[in-house]
Amino acid sequence: MNLRKLAAAAVLAIGGTMLAATPAHAANIASNPGFEDGLAGWSCTASSGATAVSSPVHGGSKALQATPQGSDTGRCQQTVPVKPSSSYSLSGWVRGAYVFLGVSGTGITEQSTWTSSPSAYAQLTRTFTTGASTNSVTIYVNSWYGQGAYQADDIVLDGPPGAGAPAVPTNVTGTSTPSTATLKWAASEGATSYNVYRDGTKVGSATTTTYTDIGAPAGSHVYQVTAVNAVGESARSESVTLVVGNDTPQVPATPTGLTGTGGTTTATLKWTASSGATSYNVYRDGVKVGTATTTTYTETPSAGSYSYQVSAVNSVGESAKTAAVSVTVGNDTPPPPGTPTGVTATVSGTTVTLKWNGASGNPTGYNVYRGNSKVGTTTTTTFSEVLAGGTYAYQVSAVNPTGESAKSAPVTVTVGPGDPTSNRVLVGYLHASFANGSGYVRMADVPKEWDFINLSFGEPTSVTSGDIRFVRCPVAECPSVEPDADFIAAIKAKQAQGKKVLISIGGQNGQVQLTTTAARDKFVESVGAIIDKYGLDGLDVDFEGHSLYLNAGDTNLSAPTTPVIVNLISALKTLKAKYGSKFVLTMAPETFFVQLGYQFYGPGANGSADQRAGSYLPVIHAMRNDLTLLHVQDYNSGPITGLDNQYHTMGNADFHIAMTDMLLAGFPIAGNTNNVFPALRPEQVAIGLPAAQYAGNGYTSVAEVQKAFDCLAKGTNCGTYKPRGVYRGLRGLMTWSINWDKYNNFEFSRNHRAYLDALN
Repeated sequence: MNLRKLAAAAVLAIGGTMLAATPAHAANIASNPGFEDGLAGWSCTASSGATAVSSPVHGGSKALQATPQGSDTGRCQQTVPVKPSSSYSLSGWVRGAYVFLGVSGTGITEQSTWTSSPSAYAQLTRTFTTGASTNSVTIYVNSWYGQGAYQADDIVLDGPPGAGAPAVPTNVTGTSTPSTATLKWAASEGATSYNVYRDGTKVGSATTTTYTDIGAPAGSHVYQVTAVNAVGESARSESVTLVVGNDTPQVPATPTGLTGTGGTTTATLKWTASSGATSYNVYRDGVKVGTATTTTYTETPSAGSYSYQVSAVNSVGESAKTAAVSVTVGNDTPPPPGTPTGVTATVSGTTVTLKWNGASGNPTGYNVYRGNSKVGTTTTTTFSEVLAGGTYAYQVSAVNPTGESAKSAPVTVTVGPGDPTSNRVLVGYLHASFANGSGYVRMADVPKEWDFINLSFGEPTSVTSGDIRFVRCPVAECPSVEPDADFIAAIKAKQAQGKKVLISIGGQNGQVQLTTTAARDKFVESVGAIIDKYGLDGLDVDFEGHSLYLNAGDTNLSAPTTPVIVNLISALKTLKAKYGSKFVLTMAPETFFVQLGYQFYGPGANGSADQRAGSYLPVIHAMRNDLTLLHVQDYNSGPITGLDNQYHTMGNADFHIAMTDMLLAGFPIAGNTNNVFPALRPEQVAIGLPAAQYAGNGYTSVAEVQKAFDCLAKGTNCGTYKPRGVYRGLRGLMTWSINWDKYNNFEFSRNHRAYLDALN
């Protein structure tokens, strides 16, 4: 789980040992790193109010100050020329509640880090390597949504400098004709392309040193040229003036780009304007049927297929006709299906079964809604799911390629009490591959209170290899570590007591990116080998850092396209198929990857958001029918907006109530009501917490945790936040970690085990 190293540092601090490192001298290639020249060289978001202040500063006389506003995190950034395949170190001094320092555009892996230091400057550092074709990177600093002003100073990018923007083009000359202007110039060193400007406005680009401006308006025009490469664009060249056109009118050119679309009763044509045209003639099957003065035309012929052409006209004459386009008029598209009727619901134990009559209009499937959330799709006229105790309202709609019908009348069912007390679980992570300052715990000595024991961690041989290895803690770090034979025997003994033992993949240091199908297949093979060797019950997915992200345009929850997402889903489904119904699958994402999806999903429409935001959602959604437990880490988190559209901060009951309510009520992704993350079943959800104050940021007292559970599972003891329902089947609690709980005199496990056992 996150901040593994931070927790170890905390133990050193408790023991009175403080270590200090002297930073190496940096050959800084960032411009205006201390903001002594104001914001020169930096670009800041419009609403951040970014400015250079004289206090507080870390060094020199100035520092940056910016303030997040709404969805604007107050980002300031600059693009720096770098060399391909080279190593760099990024550092900076920051001050504020939550401040992030990072770099994008490396060509390999984006890097960022953060700290919370509201009263004093703290240093952030990150290293990275540029890709083989990377010539520039963007370094940035920003805060978090809903926070106050932050400061940043002395930003250092240490590494070999790259080439800058290319030189200004020289020797620009030009010639003109009645309808064109042609420019030529001398090549600029380092340029990969050139931009051409007419009268101050960019009109085209070229990869050679010549450009013809076709169709320029008649008259005198001033032309300039700039050189472009990956770093940026040069200043504009000296200007050259060219005169286009003559005094003799010409027949307009034939229109281009003709397209046509047919509707139920109409045919609509569109085309690109012809220079010098005053109107256009429209021909259907060779016969003129109309005239237009714009570049669009609509008519209402009888149903059938037609061939259309367009010509351009002025006082001199008429151009040749365009190539023909075919348009079909008439309604060949079926209407949406009818609304399903006769919806009934029956309950058997905790299983709800719906049935209905087939809808008219040839539906291809049916959507099932529980409350306001879509919970399933089926091609038959029946649907079943298992629920915790409570009362639920269902509706059904029919779909076909044309659209979706109205929802049926609601039908209400009541399910009996939720899972028995014995199914309330405690999930804990066991430091099986390291000690981390908390001390090693032998498998045989794991206390009886724990129901799920997650072995931490399986990690990859490299970020993109997919080859997962589980290496048990070495004797040098864990003197009391047991032999493999004893370890495996203890696992079997725990399983005989009804416990589940899983391998947890990832953690803070184990970044896993399944970017290829080869990495996916290696992941399946290597994880299966670990499960088989130790006789484990399944897998816990604890991907953190930059393991998961969404590419631009990947916005459909049900049909993701980003390779690291698609390949992980495929790998998990393969493992599930291999081990069958007894395979246990759990996940432990951070709030950034799940609940933040209510506001932000991937890089967003303008590409300015963090591409990791909400990136666990398509994985959870794809595996929801195979998912045993989801225990989001309600810690190491910035403020998160809940379903009440208010920010919630970790460390109290309201935060856990709000975050859990989002999972059990469902929510629209990035505010899009047509792209909804459906609710999970209560028995699939546990609350994730640190076991002690030094196990992670966001420690919550025993009383506040149980207050949150009371509110969610019983509807009592609620605070300011009111959940959307009562979730009697809420499964239990997860913590990082079993070792830190022992270090803290078993405060977490003994108090919460007694509480869960007494719930019913």
